[in-house]
Amino acid sequence: MLLIISFIIVSFFFFILFSLFHILFLQKLRYCNCEICHAYLTSSWRKDFINLSDWYTHLLRRSPTSTIKVHVLNSVITANPSNVEHILKTHFHNYPKGKQFSVILGDLLGRGIFNSDGDTWRFQRKLASLELGSVSVRVFAHEIVKTEIETRLLPILTSFSDNLGSVLDLQDVFRRFSFDTISKLSFGFDPDCLRLPFPISEFAVAFDTASTLSAKRALAPFPLLWKIKRLLRIGSEKKLKESINVINRLAGDLIKQRRLTGLMGKNDLISRFMAVVAEDDDEYLRDIVVSFLLAGRDTVAAGLTGFFWLLMRHPNVENRIREELDRVMGTGFDSVTARCDEMREMDYLHAALYESMRLFPPVQFDSKFALNDDVLSDGTFVKRGTRVTYHAYAMGRMDRIWGPDYEEFKPERWLDNDGKFRPENPVKYPVFQAGARVCVGKEMAIMEMKSIAVAIIRRFETRVASPESIETLRFAPGLTATVNGGLPVMIQERSQDS
Repeated sequence: MLLIISFIIVSFFFFILFSLFHILFLQKLRYCNCEICHAYLTSSWRKDFINLSDWYTHLLRRSPTSTIKVHVLNSVITANPSNVEHILKTHFHNYPKGKQFSVILGDLLGRGIFNSDGDTWRFQRKLASLELGSVSVRVFAHEIVKTEIETRLLPILTSFSDNLGSVLDLQDVFRRFSFDTISKLSFGFDPDCLRLPFPISEFAVAFDTASTLSAKRALAPFPLLWKIKRLLRIGSEKKLKESINVINRLAGDLIKQRRLTGLMGKNDLISRFMAVVAEDDDEYLRDIVVSFLLAGRDTVAAGLTGFFWLLMRHPNVENRIREELDRVMGTGFDSVTARCDEMREMDYLHAALYESMRLFPPVQFDSKFALNDDVLSDGTFVKRGTRVTYHAYAMGRMDRIWGPDYEEFKPERWLDNDGKFRPENPVKYPVFQAGARVCVGKEMAIMEMKSIAVAIIRRFETRVASPESIETLRFAPGLTATVNGGLPVMIQERSQDS
């Protein structure tokens, strides 16, 4: 009897939700039935585009100002560098993350640096800049990456190379690698994800689920629905709550363990933050560390996945990188991990990484909320409370920004006449944001990406296992660019004289 009653109650709630969804859908269509809003609400854009970001790119290319409005989301989306400068630099104080995003991402990120404004954000940013910029932390991070490459990454790639015909998901390897390294750097904790037979990490699974479901909140045209589901603890919101409970439990255990072992002589970030954060504010510490995990794990893995997918389609670029590695590090495989001073000489590799992130930025778009009414540089009026999004993925595909060869994977566009790396204005290339919120972990992320790229390119040949299956990358919903189906490859160890 109790089971029957429970079933009736659940069915009733789903009926109410379905009815509410139908009413809201009709209201939204009545509110705006323009071409863009209709295509978004009905998902008709899927007939012509694999990814939502590709559809947005198409719309932004078509717009004379590289800016569009999606009325049903109360959103302005732009790929105009002058607008990016307006949002991130000249009118920075009018475009905070905003309370709206604090609500959407608050369950996962809490008061962390990516979900806060004002004094809370300034405190974390100042401390993070000091810590990530310190020589001791950089040396510590480089040693962690080097050890992970030599003791885990290379043996795994070698084992797959020895087993002819074996297929390896390179994206999964990158996610495991970066989760191990950021956990060691952040917590002083080794989840040991990058070992055979690839274990399932409860923490990593919970983190993936929470990230995906939080991102779906941000894309929802009917926020009231997920708020009702959260109140009733049903469906996706129930899964999100369960995942966040796992994250909170494990993060809490690690923080308690660090208090027991003491902070003296510890280089991990949690120890350094604990030294300055109120002793009883474990929830704040948890928020800080979860933000570092999101930045250090998912973005690095996403950047490397796009890089190697492009590299396998452009062997000429791979050969030029190998030539540079031989020049800087010497020929042969006596050393497959590069020193920091050696990596500083790898201008072409640096250019290739930046070029790959132009086409496949780890974070495809970023949003702020307008504090007051405003007019963007291109004349677009922005009403108070509007979500304003600059679209890095679309910006990397605009001929107005990069010229007629914008579709080409061309590292040379980042080099000067002497072959030295030449950075672009960050408002033209906002992969690491710009202005006051520019990424504080940028140099560390590039170091990790370079280190992995050197080790793999120098020692192995990687080829897509089934080229026809991933002719175009299809991205899953999430806070970062994760490829649906991963990046299945075949690995072959290179001979010393190749």
